[in-house]
Amino acid sequence: MIDGGLNSYHLQYLLFGALWTIGLSLIAFVGGGLAGGVIALCRVSPIKAVRWATVAWIQIIQGTPLLVVLFLCYFGLSIAGLELPAIVAASIAMIVYVSAYLGEIWRGCIESVPRTQWEAAECLALSRTQRMRLVVLPQAVRIATPPTVGFMVQIVKNTSLASIVGFIELVRAGQLINNSIFQPFTVYLLIAIVYFAMCYPLSVWSRKLEQRQQFGNNRGTATPSVTTA
Repeated sequence: MIDGGLNSYHLQYLLFGALWTIGLSLIAFVGGGLAGGVIALCRVSPIKAVRWATVAWIQIIQGTPLLVVLFLCYFGLSIAGLELPAIVAASIAMIVYVSAYLGEIWRGCIESVPRTQWEAAECLALSRTQRMRLVVLPQAVRIATPPTVGFMVQIVKNTSLASIVGFIELVRAGQLINNSIFQPFTVYLLIAIVYFAMCYPLSVWSRKLEQRQQFGNNRGTATPSVTTA
């Protein structure tokens, strides 16, 4: 026994919740990344209507709290007659949330590729698709890596809101344990330690990538200018 109440079963349950936190984070990142890639390409599309549609999507999602998006996906869809399990509703909400932010981050990285690269590709008589695939996107991916890794930390932390719809991730597991042993300080301290163990390596990795990017910038590489709400 630890502190007269917390035992190995409780620790295993917390780790179980941590695994679901990681799982939901991966679902959000992969799904949101795919959607965000489409959004980023639409943001730099030559078609004005496509650009404005994606701008509206980004502004709506970034201007709406993630908690509200979760409620809409879980309770709103159930009112409409579509009953979704908590994991499905939480995954949809996280994917929607991540797509808007990654789409805008990656849009900034695409546009930060030096215009001379775009012009050189045009001089080679490449089509727009070829220019994006062969010249622009490879450079944009390198520029986008540090902010993308940094945003992964926000994804991991924001999965805690999924507990509001009953999804058992790390925070929800801690709530259930605390309801049985009534030791909030110990339980939530352990939750904080687990979150730190998951997020700190990503933060360190992001800083190293950023430093490497700055070193490249000092040698003549363009610096991206990306802001997120």
